[in-house]
Amino acid sequence: MVNKSSVSIGGGQGFYGDGLAPLADLLNVGLDYLIFEGLAELTLAILQKDRLRDESLGYTRDLPLYLANAQEVLIGRRTKVVTNAGGINPIAAGRVAVETLRSLGGNGLKVATVVGDDVLSRPDDFALEQDLLFANVYLGALPIVQALQSGADIVITGRVADASLFLAPLIYEFCWDFTDYDRLASGVVVGHLLECSGQVAGGNYSGAWWENKNPDRIGFPYCDVEPNGQAIISKPKDTGGRVTFDTVREQLLYEVHDPSSYLNPDVTCDFTSVTLEDLGEDRVLIEPSLGGPPPTTYKGLACKPNGFSCEVKLGYAWPDAEAKARIAIRYIKNRAQAIGVEVLEWWEEYFGVNGYGGPTVEIDPLYEPPEVIGRLAWRCAQPAQAQALFREVGVLGLSGPPGFASIGRARDGKPTQLLKVTQFAANRSKVDPYVKIEITEV
Repeated sequence: MVNKSSVSIGGGQGFYGDGLAPLADLLNVGLDYLIFEGLAELTLAILQKDRLRDESLGYTRDLPLYLANAQEVLIGRRTKVVTNAGGINPIAAGRVAVETLRSLGGNGLKVATVVGDDVLSRPDDFALEQDLLFANVYLGALPIVQALQSGADIVITGRVADASLFLAPLIYEFCWDFTDYDRLASGVVVGHLLECSGQVAGGNYSGAWWENKNPDRIGFPYCDVEPNGQAIISKPKDTGGRVTFDTVREQLLYEVHDPSSYLNPDVTCDFTSVTLEDLGEDRVLIEPSLGGPPPTTYKGLACKPNGFSCEVKLGYAWPDAEAKARIAIRYIKNRAQAIGVEVLEWWEEYFGVNGYGGPTVEIDPLYEPPEVIGRLAWRCAQPAQAQALFREVGVLGLSGPPGFASIGRARDGKPTQLLKVTQFAANRSKVDPYVKIEITEV
């Protein structure tokens, strides 16, 4: 039995640290579901550094802010929330959510916490190395659906595939079968379009980006979805940016390797079957798409220590700005050998010349940039080694090329611990039995 004739679902967050102001506009739409998607692969490494300092951390610490900003619709039970803010510590995130909601007067709300994506304690099941800091797999929509079936108002997960956060409410509300691959693919398309908040509404748009109206307040997107998978994507009225055929198709191809076979834990999607129609007034129609069986394995991420780094950013002014920066960076690299610092890896780039394009940039010999920032980063096994080389930089202030300015907070020379994140394939049968849902009433 279908619970709703249509479902309105919004993308209220696209990354850890996303803006809060556009959320207020989105809340006025009258959503059934609000999704806070806060995890990039890099984010897990950031959260791991938090947990190394304090084992009670490891979740996205802006979760209380998002809940507080959405308190009116949450407490009024007009909107349910699904979020992967649990990061690598969903249990702690669940507790923080309960405490936050209690302080806001959200009595009676049910918070569901999904665990089981953490496989660090079972390295032999996944052929993992032994010195890992975390190992998590991308779960699909099923545990979120089960949490909603249990009456949850807020569902907090760890590492779940981004689009599955959006797919789960559609499965629940429309009673889609997990073998109805076309419907599931249509739901993943909706999720993929919404998962990056303002990006589908003109943010990061590579076309005529300067034509975005009110760029200071790009609207966050939402979709009205029908039981057959058809959807209309839009943004709140009187907000900045725009939702058009071009902004939507650009987002559709974001982070996609093979558009005809986009892998999600719940379904394999054929994005080439997607049909878009620009309806005008920031509304684009998305017709149902085609899907097939999901992959036989989950994607996993494993993280281990990878040494320590320091960096310098050295700015030089015209004339000969690039030459000055290169001479200064050559000096630092030579000093490493002179003082016996073993550098495992260098990273060298020149902003104003080829900092963004690297070796793909053809440098015009007749062009002389007015200013260049030379950036040099290095990786060492121990923090003391990394910092020892940083101390050699200061002499450039008075004894290096002219027109020098040190830029950025790297001036303190404090080494940064590096983490290496790698991917692995996880057998589903060795993951699914450990996925659990904990329901707490506020």
